[in-house]
Formats: sequence, structure tokens, C-alpha cells
Amino acid sequence: MSDEILSQSEIDDLLSGLSEGDITLEEEVLNEQEKDVQVYDFKRALRFSKDQIRSLTRIYDNFSRLLTTLYSAHLRTYTNFSVASADQIPYDEYIRSIPSMTFLNVLEIPPLKGRMIMEVHPNIAYAMVDRILGGKGSGLNKINHLTDIEMKLLEKLFRRTLEPLQEAWTGITHIDPILTEIEVNPQFLQMVSPNETVVVITMQATVGETSGMINICIPHVVLEPIIPKLSAQYWMESGAKERKPETILALDKNIRGTEMEITADLGSADLTVKDFLSLNEGDVFQLNTSIDDPLTVKIAGIPKYLGQPGRRHNYLAVQILSMINEGDEDNE
Repeated sequence: MSDEILSQSEIDDLLSGLSEGDITLEEEVLNEQEKDVQVYDFKRALRFSKDQIRSLTRIYDNFSRLLTTLYSAHLRTYTNFSVASADQIPYDEYIRSIPSMTFLNVLEIPPLKGRMIMEVHPNIAYAMVDRILGGKGSGLNKINHLTDIEMKLLEKLFRRTLEPLQEAWTGITHIDPILTEIEVNPQFLQMVSPNETVVVITMQATVGETSGMINICIPHVVLEPIIPKLSAQYWMESGAKERKPETILALDKNIRGTEMEITADLGSADLTVKDFLSLNEGDVFQLNTSIDDPLTVKIAGIPKYLGQPGRRHNYLAVQILSMINEGDEDNE
């Protein structure tokens, strides 16, 4: 109940409305209750935050780029892989959404427990085989008629994705993915309970003249040990943690060996265009600095030091006197 106190005029208006039928008390109560009630599907429990989904998307964005490089070189044709969407759904919903006949690569990813699925659309899978066998990359969906040789070629192609997958996960955790089996009928594959929440990463794939989808299905139980790492804060902190002493030393060594241009300004002068055009060899014009004034020494065009001119071993030289502070530079 609200603590708000009605004025006498408001009470009179309310009673008048009830008596005239303009306001129905039951309808008002029901409307208020409907505003407070939200539909929640317990079968579709959201167990991952948006931040965690974004982290998984970044991992598979990297995985997509690695696959594009890998298969472009191996198949010697145009290939492109990119993440199209990422969502969390019940496992049963995912199984019902994929074709009745497809390529389901079942992967174990120790040290994480459980298994994940990489489902490759038959068009994409056969386009790869067609390209290896000398074709243009046509995606003929003939999954029921693949020979043993073609299946062996597909298995070899799918195993090539394991190394890029391992590399893509490096920023979060170390995994050793293993291809344990290739299933073609999703009804025969029951990895987790139907109501278990899974993350499904959908990737758009193009091989030669063929386009299709690759779906990555990761159960919640697999990701549960590393869920704290799937946050933006962990990504930022891990970037600092990965700076090992040997990396810092190597970076310092490379920076110290970098060549930079150093210049010393003797001074400047203002000339009219007429005077500039009439300059000849031997002419002298006065600079705006005194012989006792320090020179401005610039690093890559930026004033950094004050110095005085001189000679060293028959070479012109500049002796550094002091560093220019930012305030000093602004006052010049």
C-alpha cells in the first residue's frame, strides 16, 4: 500500500467516479497486478550475462579470422568465416533447430569437463571436399552418399580446426581440443539434459561458390569453471598480467634501438616575400635569438630540451642544458 494521503477533493472525485461507473475497482486492481507480473520461462533460464556472451563472441571472432586464414591457404580459394550471432538457449531447442542430417563434430576440451559440438552444414563440408578433389567448391548436399574416402577427407579437414580453436581460447584458458566423433543425426547425440542451458555461436561460412552456417554449441557445465574469466574486467586485467619480465626487456631493447631525428633550432626570422625572393648567396639576415640564448632541441619535431651550440671532434654539436617542461613549452 502507498503512504500517499489523498486530499478531500481527490476522495470526492474518486467516490464520484465509482458511483457513476467511470471507475471499476476490480479493473484498477487487475491492471496494477498485470503491470507487476512478467512472464518468465523456467525452461529457458538465462545463466550467462550479456558481458559473458560478448566475451565468447570475441573468442569466436578471433576463431573465425584464424579459420579464414587457414582454409584460404589450404583450399586455395576464397573463404570467409564470421560470427553472425550468439545466444543462450535450452539444449533441446538447439537440437530441434538443426537439420535432421548434418555434420556434428563432438569435441572434448580438457582440462574443461564435458563436450561441445561444432555443427558444420553439409553444403560447406562438401564444398571443402570438392575443392580438395579439384573442383570449384560446389556444395552438393549428399551426406547420405558420402564414400569412406570422402568421410576420411572431411575428418582430416575438421581436425584442422582444433589448432585455431586452441589459439582462440588462449586469452581465457588453455585447452587441448580433441575430436572424438563425427555424428550425422542429431537425435542420436545426447550430451546434456534437454533443459540444460547452452551457448550457441552461429558463424557464417563461405567456401568458393558456397555459403552456409557453422554452429558452435557449448553447454553451461563446460563453461562453469571459467565463467568468472568471461568478463570485461578479466580481459583488461589479464592484459597487464601477461607482461612477463622477458617481454618487457625485449620491448625495452627494441625501443632503445629505434632511431629518432634530433634537430636544434638556431633561431628564426620573419621575411617578406619580396625579401625572400631577392636573397642571394652571401646575404645575411638577423635571427630572433641572441648568441647567449639557449637553443631549442627537438625530438621528432617536438621541443624537448634546451641546449647550447659547440664543437666536438671537429663536428658541430649541442650540449643539453635542461629539459623543457610542458608548461615552459606552452609559454613559448
